[in-house]
Amino acid sequence: MVASGNNTAAPLANTLPAVINPLLLATACTGSPKGLDLLLNSKVAAGDQRVLPFALGSQRFRDLISAYTSSDRSSLATPTQRIPPHDDPEALLAEMLMLEGVAVDGDTVLHAVATYGENDDFQKCAQTMCSKARQLLFKQNKNGDTPLHCAARAGKSQMVSCLIDLARGGGGDGNSSSSSSNNGGSTDRVKELLETENELKETALHEAVRIGDNAMVELLLQEYPELASFPKDGTSPLFLAILLQENIIVETLYSKSNKKLSYSGQKGQNALHAAVLRGTEESTRFSDVTRKILKWNKNLSTERDEKGSTPLHFAAAKYFDVVRTQLGLIRPFFAAAALRQSRGSVCWLVLDANPAALYQADHDGLYPIHVAASVGAVGSIAIFVDASPSCAGLRDAKRRTFLHVAVERGQIDVAGYACSNRLLSWVLNMRDAEGNTALHLAVQAGSLRMFSVLFGNRQVRLNLTNNNGETPLDISRYKIPRGMYYGQNSEPKIHDSLALAGATNGSCRLDHFQQSYTQLTKHDEKEESDKVRDSTQTLAIGSVLLATVTFGATFALPGGYRADDHVNGGTPTLAGRYTFHAFIMANTFALIFAAIATIGLMYSGSPLFNSRSRKTYLVTALYCMETSVACLIATFAVGLYMVLAPVAHKTAIAICVLSPVVLLSKNMEFWVKWALLAAPLYNRMGLLWAMRNFASVLLKNTLYECWPFILIFSWAAYARNS
Repeated sequence: MVASGNNTAAPLANTLPAVINPLLLATACTGSPKGLDLLLNSKVAAGDQRVLPFALGSQRFRDLISAYTSSDRSSLATPTQRIPPHDDPEALLAEMLMLEGVAVDGDTVLHAVATYGENDDFQKCAQTMCSKARQLLFKQNKNGDTPLHCAARAGKSQMVSCLIDLARGGGGDGNSSSSSSNNGGSTDRVKELLETENELKETALHEAVRIGDNAMVELLLQEYPELASFPKDGTSPLFLAILLQENIIVETLYSKSNKKLSYSGQKGQNALHAAVLRGTEESTRFSDVTRKILKWNKNLSTERDEKGSTPLHFAAAKYFDVVRTQLGLIRPFFAAAALRQSRGSVCWLVLDANPAALYQADHDGLYPIHVAASVGAVGSIAIFVDASPSCAGLRDAKRRTFLHVAVERGQIDVAGYACSNRLLSWVLNMRDAEGNTALHLAVQAGSLRMFSVLFGNRQVRLNLTNNNGETPLDISRYKIPRGMYYGQNSEPKIHDSLALAGATNGSCRLDHFQQSYTQLTKHDEKEESDKVRDSTQTLAIGSVLLATVTFGATFALPGGYRADDHVNGGTPTLAGRYTFHAFIMANTFALIFAAIATIGLMYSGSPLFNSRSRKTYLVTALYCMETSVACLIATFAVGLYMVLAPVAHKTAIAICVLSPVVLLSKNMEFWVKWALLAAPLYNRMGLLWAMRNFASVLLKNTLYECWPFILIFSWAAYARNS
């Protein structure tokens, strides 16, 4: 081994504790008092070989001692307890085993004894060690744990009692041998041991709480009732018990500590924060815990954690269930009944304890009502508004109301509650720091459901401008891309709805607005080309499959063909029927439109055409494919009806009724979005306007989708009569 030039290794070796000897550690872990007596006192006690897997006086034992004596440990950074050369094995052991040695994690032999057992043998080991080195009781490992921490963590209540008795000066058997003159000193030692905190500022009481051992908690508090008040500025045992939902231990801590206990918690929180965190609207037992904590110390409701959050901020996010449907539209009696039901909730309890907390913001400027809105806790907002209607107008650091926050977070239930409660109509058009109303933000988010909720309230004004002079209609135009897009997307629907309702543009001149739109919606020609190419590759597979299926159906007619020796041999058997003509025309349309779609996709995928032509071909191909699918469904339904009607008429009818489901699913998004907008448009424009426009939309869409069917069945009627 090369020595260092600055000679720093030697001082380091002298300051670090010696490594615990394996023989002593094995003895401690197995709880062998006789083996320990041999190692410490050089006395062989017969009848106990648990310390080693061989006889203490055997040759193997001598060889092991020799190995420990001659081993070179100069390469170890931490000095190991050395065995000096000696001919007498018992003398060697007496010098070898030193109780001050530690394991890699800093544990002493007493830590090991306290961790691995609590029967009489382990207690005797602890007593023997403390008789040789009482300072081991207070020795802390690298985590700051004493042997008492280890015993409590392992759930060894008898060992905990033994260690406390040893600290008191007794023999560890529960009977103190100290004289009355030393009672004060022994009491101080017990307090010192129990008050010792590890690196996490936790005492042995924390370990007892963590494993849920109420009996051990009672034992520790019986020895020192004020132990529940430690640490002064960290996670208290009470806070930990509440987090772990140990309700019995919570009661024990309060009753056995003479009501002198710490309520502090991690990150500046207190026990009330923890009770609120564990409380749910379904859990009455933790509502009871919250009620008890408030009874014990109501001032906790005014304290804030390191982020400035009061317990009410935490409680605001807990209560959801207050007639989630629009409270403002139901009878006052039912609304009042719903709010009365909420009086048992955690949120109501904390608010009742400190109503002023409703007007206390955290370090981010958020009030409890903003927190409730951000998570969709409609019930909490209803409680707050009922207790103090003015809190609905509180603004955060960005001058947002709770409605702004709800819209930004997509909490539709909260927006629905605000729009349906007439008491909150004054909040609907409030503007944030950028001048945006809730409707501006809903349009910006592109959420059709959120937009429909706000748009359907006539108190929400459509033409208010933000700080940039933009109305919701302007923002909706910005959200529509300049290139190709799907007409059923939410953004075009929002824009069309605003336009139908008579919304106007802002204060910007039209040419300036168009210039701004061009700049904001950058048109990337390469991106558009990639859209066309990717769409073409996907659709081309479908169009070719449609063409193949329809072409095959032309020569595999239902009913087969007449035999050659019959009149009109080789012709279709079912020819001349109405359904046959409909089948042929439907299949023909399907084939034609599939072929047109295939050709259009070939052109749209070719780089020889300019961008506009490729887009035109792609749009045409997409429409032709949709029409081809519709005609193919008609072919399927009519063909089966033609062959099944004579023998299974009801089944044939059922097939014809079910087949249009494919067409409905193709247009599902169209009808769902119109259904979302129907009620808001009715509220805005009136019943007659809504009915007239809905009928117009229905007629146009029906003609757009179903004109091939009109031709198919009209031709079938004409051909049969001919």
